[in-house]
Amino acid sequence: MSMALKAKNYKVTTAATGKQGVLAFCTQNPDILLLDLGLPDMDGNEIIREVRKVSEIPILIVSARGMDNDKVAALDLGANDYVTKPFSMTELLARIRVMERFIDRRDLTQPETVMQFGALTIDTERRRIFLGEEEVHLTPLEYKLLVLLAVNCGKVITHSQIMKEVWGYEETGDAKSIRVCMASLRRKIEADTANPQYIFTEVGVGYRFTDK
Repeated sequence: MSMALKAKNYKVTTAATGKQGVLAFCTQNPDILLLDLGLPDMDGNEIIREVRKVSEIPILIVSARGMDNDKVAALDLGANDYVTKPFSMTELLARIRVMERFIDRRDLTQPETVMQFGALTIDTERRRIFLGEEEVHLTPLEYKLLVLLAVNCGKVITHSQIMKEVWGYEETGDAKSIRVCMASLRRKIEADTANPQYIFTEVGVGYRFTDK
């Protein structure tokens, strides 16, 4: 991974243990953190928890743990994305490019009030949604769900995060409510719900909004 990233002109710092990784994070101020969960001295989730106390750096989990509950736990703690070993470098580089675009959006001095994704326009100042020139009318829950996903475009949002931010539940709540609301939202903004252009399902984990 290090050799492949350097070949693409990335500056790479590696760490063999969690403690070394935390020290490198504190002293070298990286732009993106690639994190394995199975470390020899600590669990990678502990690093996510500590990093999120002080930084919004994009965290990409690179791990052999492929169970949905492992992914959900890391994402709920604040990881941005998750790729399971084995994977191709092409996939990893694509995920890193998404993290770079996340950095670009985060560094804007003024928050976006109008977000454009292809034909879809989200105007948060006027609370209006358009597909091309046609306005799309959403329910309050559909609107909150769409904005949550769009603001975090490219990032996997878990079911529990959606329940907390959209419905206001601290616990997981009723996942069926999410599915019903999502199905209705997709019917309104997707030309083909079977082949979505904007909202993608991360099976057993949550949803990801397009970053294009």
